[in-house]
Amino acid sequence: MTPGRSLVRASWAGTLALLLACLAGLVAIDTFAPVVVWLSAAMFVVGCVLFFVAYAIAVGRSRTDAIGIGGLYFLSGSAPPEVRRQLVGSFVAQCVIVVAVVALRPFTSLVLSSLAPMFGLGCTGVWGARHGTFAPRRGPRTESGEDPPGGG
Repeated sequence: MTPGRSLVRASWAGTLALLLACLAGLVAIDTFAPVVVWLSAAMFVVGCVLFFVAYAIAVGRSRTDAIGIGGLYFLSGSAPPEVRRQLVGSFVAQCVIVVAVVALRPFTSLVLSSLAPMFGLGCTGVWGARHGTFAPRRGPRTESGEDPPGGG
């Protein structure tokens, strides 16, 4: 069983909610613009919290693991291909949705939907921080790039 399945499901649930709200907002902007704004704001706030939770977990793991931003937030080399495809795919889908909405309704309150993809990035980051596989951290090096005397 793949760890962190709830994060994958949550990311796709957010993507679906964003898609439905944005489609409704495009069809009936006067009625659904507030829904899009509130949903986007909520996804942004939750995404920011998840982003910093991922960062805090990664800081703790960085004592023993060599964690890079690409591996943490984009799962580059740190997750099984299916998990990476699902989480990064959800984040990319959120980005595509908001780019399309902003392109179709550029001078409306629907542009605030551009905040929502922070949710997908936060879900991906938490998965990477909790379940990602990273290389072990190497010992300290001198300025010349060599191991210090005594092995370090």
